[in-house]
Amino acid sequence: MGPVNWIAVVAAWSVAALLGVTFYGRAATPRPPYLLHIMAGLLLFASAAMLGHMFARVGTATLDAKWWLYFMMAGGLALTFIGPALFIAAVRREEPIGKALFDWGYWLAAYLAMGGVFLLLG
Repeated sequence: MGPVNWIAVVAAWSVAALLGVTFYGRAATPRPPYLLHIMAGLLLFASAAMLGHMFARVGTATLDAKWWLYFMMAGGLALTFIGPALFIAAVRREEPIGKALFDWGYWLAAYLAMGGVFLLLG
């Protein structure tokens, strides 16, 4: 396993956070409270760090030869783990499916964007 590229982790986290602001907008009076926004940001950082760890495990030699793995692996996580979890939770809570699909779209875009950052800074 190679070292985790922490510069790429922070950059990917920043891009995903900015994409979240683009997707969801900025509320005049944030709800939930600021503390929950900070917690969400830390959890998003954990996601970026785990992607960095995953790419370090694959290794730079493989990723240099197969650049599409950045998108395939990151997007695959969003498509097969995060999206279904959001969908199942929405169904169990009897929430609108459209909202779950919108959230799934954000996470897919965020993970693909983070994969792109890792590719650029790899």
